Amino acid sequence: MKRFFKNIGPGTLVAAAFIGPGTVTVCTLAGVKFGFTLLWAMVLSIVATIVLQEMAARLGIVYGKGLAATVKSEIKNPIVRSLAILLILTAILIGNAAYEAGNISGGVLGLGSILDSYYVSISGLELNALSLLIGVIAFVVLYFGNYKMIERFLIALVLLMSVSFLITAVLTRPDISEVIKRLFVPTFPEESWLTIIALVGTTVVPYNLFLHASLVREKWESTTHLKAARMDTYVSILLGGLVSLSIIVCAAAVPTSDISNAADLAIALEPLYGDYAVYLLSIGLFAAGITSAITAPLAAAYVARECFGWEANLRSVKFRAVWIVILLLGVIFSSLSFSPIEVIRVAQVANGLLLPIIAGFLLWIVNRKNVLGSFVNSKFQNILGVIILLASVFLGIMSLIKVYNSL
Repeated sequence: MKRFFKNIGPGTLVAAAFIGPGTVTVCTLAGVKFGFTLLWAMVLSIVATIVLQEMAARLGIVYGKGLAATVKSEIKNPIVRSLAILLILTAILIGNAAYEAGNISGGVLGLGSILDSYYVSISGLELNALSLLIGVIAFVVLYFGNYKMIERFLIALVLLMSVSFLITAVLTRPDISEVIKRLFVPTFPEESWLTIIALVGTTVVPYNLFLHASLVREKWESTTHLKAARMDTYVSILLGGLVSLSIIVCAAAVPTSDISNAADLAIALEPLYGDYAVYLLSIGLFAAGITSAITAPLAAAYVARECFGWEANLRSVKFRAVWIVILLLGVIFSSLSFSPIEVIRVAQVANGLLLPIIAGFLLWIVNRKNVLGSFVNSKFQNILGVIILLASVFLGIMSLIKVYNSL
């Protein structure tokens, strides 16, 4: 057991990243609108996440480089290489700034259920004090912590988040046989298609592929640890998926459909299950927001480091400058007059547009023998990868359609 916990790490950070406010919000809406009927879509999302994250982890351990650095070294044409790096860098930095605003906004929703919000003025800019609080916590952890400290902090928050949502799900006393049935029997209720896409899009997060490939090198040093890395990936993502399923189960118990986010869900559950539901869900949403608020800037900094060839040091000035900018943008945009749910939705759209590009790069790299040697994808892994890639392209198209229709 001691050895098992010793090998848990990077995968948990990935789970911490994808169980953010966007996931919590989408799962809440799925449960409120469609009950247990979309549980199967979350199961498929978990499988897709495991497939892609295993590829990313394998790349990091076998080749010793992250995804961005590998793409940079493998594209020989200087013009194409520059365009690819510019595309990755721009996509991740802009995408993660949007994610960060959604992450902090989600954490604010959680705290806002049990604390009053007020604004403070800094150089004429009105900032939500709760956004500042989350930003300060994320800053302290990233600035003063080394990899092990960040890892342990996020593992603790993931466990807190998991326990909060799991207990709340148990309190709702769901029909277990119905839950099990809906986990494995796909159904498509009327007007559910976009929600299904959102469940996939909010779980398979593009920046996690960069983050995971980089983090495994902080934890392990050779291919002898590949088995441990895979186990870490499987266990952590399954745990994260269990949290998502629990949120859907919680939301399905609400007797009204007038719910727009997890904070509303907490209030709606209060008459049925008492104050405990409010506090448990609020704590869970806060933990979801702050874990993602830490991992999104960290992922952006890793990508920038690989693209520009900076030294491998989490405390270098350049590395810190990147995550500080992303964190600061998140605090500012989450404090503006935008609805938190709208901010989260923008982040989901960014996710849908980025995923096909990043998944395509990853699938290309893990099939190159000069990179992975005997550890390249098997035929079965390629079949799964192509299916996921095609699904992500469809997701990106639907995201664009959704944005166009909302204009």
